[in-house]
Formats: sequence, C-alpha cells, structure tokens
Amino acid sequence: MEENTQVNGVTGNKKKDGTDINENLWSEILGEVQTQSSTKLPSNKSLLVLGDNASGKTTLIAKLQGVEDPKKGAGLEYAYIDVRDEYRDDVTRLGVWVLDGDPGHTNLLKYALNETNFSNTLVILTVSMTTPWSWEDQLTHWIKVLSDHIDKLKLEPADARELAKQRLEAAWQNYCETGVDDLDPGSPLKNRTNRLSSIEDDVDALPLPDGVLTTNLGVDICVVVTKTDYMTTLEKELDYRDEHFDFMQQWIRTFCLQYGASLFYSSVKEDKNCDLLYKYLTHRIYGLPFRTPALVVEKDAVLIPAGWDNMKKISILYENMQSCKPEDPYSEIISTPPSRKTVSNREIEVQTEDEQAFLAKQQQILQQQGQTPIRGESPLRVPSSTKTPTRPVGTGDNRSPVKGLGQNAGGTPGGEGVLANFFNSLLHKKSGSPGSPSLGGASPTTQARTATNGTDGDKIAMRTDAAAELDRLTRSAKKDLDFASQPQSSDC
Repeated sequence: MEENTQVNGVTGNKKKDGTDINENLWSEILGEVQTQSSTKLPSNKSLLVLGDNASGKTTLIAKLQGVEDPKKGAGLEYAYIDVRDEYRDDVTRLGVWVLDGDPGHTNLLKYALNETNFSNTLVILTVSMTTPWSWEDQLTHWIKVLSDHIDKLKLEPADARELAKQRLEAAWQNYCETGVDDLDPGSPLKNRTNRLSSIEDDVDALPLPDGVLTTNLGVDICVVVTKTDYMTTLEKELDYRDEHFDFMQQWIRTFCLQYGASLFYSSVKEDKNCDLLYKYLTHRIYGLPFRTPALVVEKDAVLIPAGWDNMKKISILYENMQSCKPEDPYSEIISTPPSRKTVSNREIEVQTEDEQAFLAKQQQILQQQGQTPIRGESPLRVPSSTKTPTRPVGTGDNRSPVKGLGQNAGGTPGGEGVLANFFNSLLHKKSGSPGSPSLGGASPTTQARTATNGTDGDKIAMRTDAAAELDRLTRSAKKDLDFASQPQSSDC
C-alpha cells in the first residue's frame, strides 16, 4: 500500500516504511551512471617501446597511428594512438613512449615507466628481420634493462608487483581461443575483470606449462619482429632456407614463453599483421574483443597470443631442422655474415689524400715531363733524312748555292729542306755576336735599331738581314749566270 501525501502543494509517494519513492529513483539513476562510467575506456593506459636503433620502432608506431610520414626523434619520444570502442562509441588515447636505442638514454626510462603507471603499461620489444643474427643480443640486453629498472621501482602497496605477477599467471591459465567470443561486447572490461578475479580466487587453477613465465616481471610484454619482407633478401643473398627460419622462430618463441610474452611478425612495407597488432594491443590493454586465433603457417606473418603457445607446439618446428638442433647455440646457426655485398658497396669510405703529398706527386710528374719535353715540330723544321748539306760560296765548286736551290726546288723536294734550313739558321743566330753574317751584311741603321729595341728589335733585324742576305745572293747568282753566258776566248 502506498500513501499519497501533499506537503506545500507537492504530492509525494511514500511506501509503508516511510521511504520516498522519488529518492530511490534518483539513487538508481546515479547508480546506473556510475556503472556506465566504470565501463568507459580509461585514459591512463600507456605503451612503452624498446629496441635497438633501425629496428623499426618509429615506423611501426606511425603505422599504428595511421601516419604516413613518420619522423624520427631522439631520446625519449612521446606519441599517442586513438583507440575507439565501436560497441559503446567511446574514444580514448593510448600514450606511447619510444625510447632511443642508444644505451646512453636508458636513464630516461623513469619518465615512461614509474610507480604511477606500472600496472597500466604494456611493453613492446622490437627486433628486425634485417639482422636476425643480433636477436639474441638485442632481446637479452633490453629485457635486462627493463628488469633492472623495475627492480628499482618503489611500488605501493608493497605487494603491488606480486599482484601484477599473479595477474599475468591468471591470464595464461585463463587463455582460451574461443573465450573472447563468449564475452559480452557491451561490457568487455567488466566481464574480463570478473573472469580474472574469479580465477585469482580459484585455488584449483591449473599449473603453468613447462618453460612458461619462468621470469615474471609483472608487466605485459609483446615481442614484435619487424621488416619480415626482408626474408626474400636473406634467401637470395645469404642462402637462408626454411630450416633457418624455423630455427629462428623456435628460439624466439621459447624466449617469449620464458617472459610470458606474445609474438608478432609484421611488415609495414607489405602491411602484414599491423591491423591485427593494433587489435591485440587494445585487447590486452583495454579488454576489447580479439577473435583472431594464432597464426603459424606463414613464416613471415606469425601471430602468437600470450597463453596459446607451449613447448609441445614449438617442437613441431624441429621436424624441418635437419642440419641443426634446437639446443644449438643461436649465434652458431644464425651467425653474422662475413661480408655483405649490398652493404659493402654503399659503405666504402673514400679517404682524401694529404695536400702536401698530392702536390709532391704533381711536382714529380712535372719534373719528368720537363726532362723529356714533348714539343710540336716547327713548320720550318723538317726530318733529318730530308736535310742535304749545303756548300759555302767560294769552295771551288762550280755549282753555286742558288743553282742548287733552284734545281732542287724544281726537281726534288730537297730544295725546300735546304731553304728551310737556311732561313732557320738565320733566325736562330744571335744578333750582335762577333762574326755573325746576319749583322755583317746588315746596314748600320739596322744594327742601331737592333741595339736600341731589345728583343723586338732583334726579331725585326733578323727579318731585315734575311731579306738583305737573300737579295745579295740573288745578285751574286745573276752575275754568275751573266758570266757563264758570255763567250770565252781561247788562249793562243
């Protein structure tokens, strides 16, 4: 029975126990709002990316963000990924910290992973398929950096890390490929939290398989192998075969088991497993549905969620390993190549020569050229084989030089050589030297001009003397011809 009362003109409904029906209604509304707000995507989640330089960290995060032009930074970079819950039409941002691969920047790790966000952080370890021989060193190094940093954290309450370890164990024990399909899409966080809480309280939980979570750091870890499109290059250039890739896969899967990590092979270039990685990260961080089973058939697109793998499944890869065994040291089977043609041609460094040494070489070359000069033949010079000796005038020979010149010029090519030698000898004689025929036959005016004009005067004087000498020889030859043409009288 309900009782209607009117106070100051306001009608109210009360139950027999005296409680106000309107007050209960408001309490219900506030309770529903509080329940709905608890299922909203939280905004305090973060992602920490570790790995060596050139392992593809920046490119991978840019792909998850949907950015086409990634920009590489330095030190500790911060970005965010938009996360959308399609079932509740809710959007939040996942903070992403990317640590530089330089060991000198490991001190910045305290800003990305600390006591405040330890339980809300997922760690990604990246290695590249371009350098598979360095996987062991890289993963061992970064897992040690992460472990040492976590050991230094002063978590509150004191058993916070122990609770985080129990949460990881429960996730492995509760893993089921079809379990995510059973969740109500309308409230993924609530269902996932309830399932994990019930398992933590279950004392009859199954024990972990052999080799699983032998080192429990208390944080979710995902190992991502980037640039898997490079496998074809390894096959062509380094003669990698399927057993090499199987050996690499079984080794890294065993490593993931030890730390309870998931494993993804991805390629941003060929867009392999990038979308699945995004969905898996939102599943692990926010509890959103993830319905993709493990993928191990394609060697360049492996996908292994945390909780699916075990040593028995890994042993299937042993069947294809003929020349190696799973217990063999990783560095002996996947060894560093002695030389890589594709890299060595690009990395040749040209050393510049010392300036003084270069000048000394040039000086030596010039000196050698100076000892054996290469000179072009003068147009007045002729080969020695074409030279014919000339006889001076008045040696008793009845043939004058002019006769010889005329006959050779008209009959044989030797006349040109004689004439060239003659003029060449005149041009190369020094003016003003004692007994010089060129100056002896020159006029006083020419000699004076030569003395006053220096070098230019010498050239002009030589030309003038040559003309005078030729004129004198012509007159002498003419006299000889006239004398030869006159009749000779006989002596009685």
